[in-house]
Amino acid sequence: MRRGMISAALVLVLFGALVPASAGGPTPAKAGEPAPAKAGGLAKTPALPGPAASDEGMYPLSELKKLDLRSKGLAIDPEDIFAPDRPSLIFAIVSVGATGSFVSGDGLFVTNHHVAFGAVQAASTTQHDYLTNGFLARTRGEEIQAKGMTARITETFQDVSREVLSAVTPNLALADRTKAIEKRMKEIVADAEKKNPGKRAEVSEMFIGKTYVLFLYTYLKDIRIVYVPPRSIGEFGGETDNWMWPRHTGDFSFLRAYVGPDGSPADFGPKNVPFKPKRFLKVNPAGVKEGDFMFLLGYPGRTFRHYTASYLAYEESLRMPYVAEWYGWQIALMEKMGEKDAGVALALASRIKGLANAMKNYQGKLKGMKKIGIVDRKKAEERDLQKYIEADAKRRAAFGDVLAGIDKVYAENRVRAEYEMVLEYLRSSVNLFNFGWTAFEAAAELKKPDLERDAAYMDRNWAQTKQRLQLAQRNYHEPTDKAIFKELLLRALRLKGSFRIKAVDDLFKADASENAVDAYIAKAYAASKLATEPALTDLLKKTPDEIRSAKDPFVELAAALYPAYQELKEAQKARKGALDTLFARLSDAKEAFLGKNFIPDANGTLRLTYGRIKGYSPADAVYYKPFTTLAGVLDKTTGQPPFNTPSKLFDLYKARDFGRFAHPDLKDVPVCMLYDADTTGGNSGSPVLNAQGELVGVNFDRTYDATINDYAWSEDYSRSIAVDIRYVLWVTQKFGGAGFLLEEMGIR
Repeated sequence: MRRGMISAALVLVLFGALVPASAGGPTPAKAGEPAPAKAGGLAKTPALPGPAASDEGMYPLSELKKLDLRSKGLAIDPEDIFAPDRPSLIFAIVSVGATGSFVSGDGLFVTNHHVAFGAVQAASTTQHDYLTNGFLARTRGEEIQAKGMTARITETFQDVSREVLSAVTPNLALADRTKAIEKRMKEIVADAEKKNPGKRAEVSEMFIGKTYVLFLYTYLKDIRIVYVPPRSIGEFGGETDNWMWPRHTGDFSFLRAYVGPDGSPADFGPKNVPFKPKRFLKVNPAGVKEGDFMFLLGYPGRTFRHYTASYLAYEESLRMPYVAEWYGWQIALMEKMGEKDAGVALALASRIKGLANAMKNYQGKLKGMKKIGIVDRKKAEERDLQKYIEADAKRRAAFGDVLAGIDKVYAENRVRAEYEMVLEYLRSSVNLFNFGWTAFEAAAELKKPDLERDAAYMDRNWAQTKQRLQLAQRNYHEPTDKAIFKELLLRALRLKGSFRIKAVDDLFKADASENAVDAYIAKAYAASKLATEPALTDLLKKTPDEIRSAKDPFVELAAALYPAYQELKEAQKARKGALDTLFARLSDAKEAFLGKNFIPDANGTLRLTYGRIKGYSPADAVYYKPFTTLAGVLDKTTGQPPFNTPSKLFDLYKARDFGRFAHPDLKDVPVCMLYDADTTGGNSGSPVLNAQGELVGVNFDRTYDATINDYAWSEDYSRSIAVDIRYVLWVTQKFGGAGFLLEEMGIR
C-alpha cells in the first residue's frame, strides 16, 4: 500500500492488525503493529499487511477457535491445543515466573537456564557452585529444592467482566473506583478458590477498564532442580550476546514438580511424589528446518500496543532512560563489589543478571523507538482518529475528550515521575529498608480483614512474601546495600519543590552534606538487626503498636515515610482509575473507527503465537540465517567468560560425536534458531512446537531489533530466539551424561 491512501491504514500501526472478517464474535481479535516497509533493515513507513501477514499476535485461549491455523501449516487438530474436556497441549505448559513445559509423565519440565538461575544461585555455595559448574541429579533423591519457584497450570477461564464492573457505582472518586474493582476481583478469587480446593485463582484485566477474565490454575509449590548445564554453556555469551544474533547460548534447564502423596499440591517435603501432568509434550529430536511452521505457547508478560503516543513519549523520554541509567549504576557497583570475592559475586549474581537483562532491553527499545519514530507515527494516527470522532456529533459526545484526557494523565505523571521512582527504588533496591518497610506495613495490613489487605499480605500470599524476604537475606551484602542506600538518599535530597521527601529532609535538617549521609548510614546499619533471620522473623509477628516501639532505624524510617507511601498509593490508584475509564472508551472508539475487534495486550496469561523458522535482514546487504551451530560456539570461544567453553565440548566436536542430533544440511549440531512468532518477556522458556505439536526448541530471547516488540511488531525485524532441541538433547546426553533423562522423555 502506498503512502497517502486511506487514513484507516495508517491508524492500524497504533490500533493493531485485525482478524479476518469471518472471525466474528464480540471478543477482541488481534493486536500490534503491521509489517512496515523496510528502509535499511528497519521499518520507516507503515503498510497494511496482506491476507498472508497473519503471524502477528499473542492470542488468548478464547481466540484459538477463530484462527485458521490449518491454513498456516498446523498439522494437528486445533482442538488438541486447547479443549478443556480432554488432555490438550495447554496442560503441558506451566508458568514458573516465565514459562516451562512438561516433557515426561513424572513431572519433568524444561525451561530456560536464566529462568532457573535464581533458584540455582539460591542452592549454590562457594563449595558447591552449581551456577558455575552445573548440577545433575542422577537419582530422584538427589534432586534439590528450587527455592522460590512455583508452577501454575491453566485449567479453565471465564469472563467475569460484568461481575467486576458491577462494583463501580456512579460518582465514585477515581482512587475509590480502583479500590472497588480490586476488592471485587479479590472476592471473585476467594469464591473460586473456596469452590475449587487446592486450586489457585486469578482475575486478569484483559482490556484496561473493560474486560476481566477469571483463570483457575493448578498450583504446584514443590519444584526441584534436576539438570542445569554449567554457566559456560547455559549463559554462553553473557550480556555481550544478550538480545543479539547470532546466538550460541544453551539456555535450558530441567526441573521436576512434586505433589503430596495424595496428588494434591504440597510444600517441599521428603514424602512428596512426582506430579503427573494431564499432558506432556513429545520431544522431537529431529528438530525443524528453515521455513517450517512453528507455534509457541506461553505466558508473555506485558505489551503496550494499545497505548497512546503520550504514554510512549513518557516511556521514551523519561521513565526508560532513568531506569536504564539506575540499573547500569547498580550493575557497575555490584560487579566491582564481587571482583575479589567469589562469595560476594555469587550472592549478587542473580540480581546483576536481572538488572542487566532489563537495562539492555530498555536500551534496545529506546534505539528502536527513535529509529522508526514510533511516537510521531502514533501522534499522526491519533490525529486521524480524532478527525473521525469530531466528524459526528454522537461520536464527539462519546469520545471527543478521550485522547486529551489520556494526554493529561501522562503529563501529570511526568511531573511526579522522578519523585515516585526515588520512593519506589528506596523500597525495592535497599534490602534493609525493604525488610523494615515490609515488617512495618505487614503490621498494619495483617490486622485488616483478608480481602482488604494489599495482595502481598493476604493469607494466600503471605508465605511467599516471607520466603522472598528470606531469599533476599541469604544474598544480602552490606557494603552493596549501603552504597545503594546512599545513592538513593542523595537523589532524594536533590528533588525539587513540592516533591521533596519530608521524611528524608527531616533526617538531614542540620546537615545535608554527603558526610552527614555517610554518618547516618553507618549508624543505621550498625544499629539494625534486620539482616539476621531471627530478628526479621520476630518483627513480622508484631502488632502495629509493638512495631512502632521497635528500636530499629529502618523500621523508624518506614514509619516516617509511611505517609509518603500512602499518598503515592492513592495517587497511583487515582491514575489507574482515570486511565481505566479513558482506555475503555478509547477501545470503543477504535472499534467504531475500524469496524473490527482486537485481541488484548499480553498480560501474563496463557497465549499462543505462531510463525515460521525464518532469518532476516537487519541492515542493507546483511542477512542472518536462522540457525547457529556448535562450530560457531567454538569459533566464539576465547577462554575467558562469557566466551569460555568446557574442553569436553571441544573434544566431542573434534570427534564429530553428534549422535542423532546433527542438522542434515548443516552437518553440525544446531545450537539456536530464529523465527518470526510474536513474543515478549515471560515467553522465556516457552516451548517451540512444530506442526505436529512436538517440542523442537525452548524460547529464550529476541533479537535487539525486536526489543521494541512490546510496542510494535513487524514481520521484517521481529525475530525471537530459541535454543534448538537438538542442542538441548546433545548437551544433556553427550556432555552432561544424563542420557537417562532422554529415556524418560521417550527418546531411545
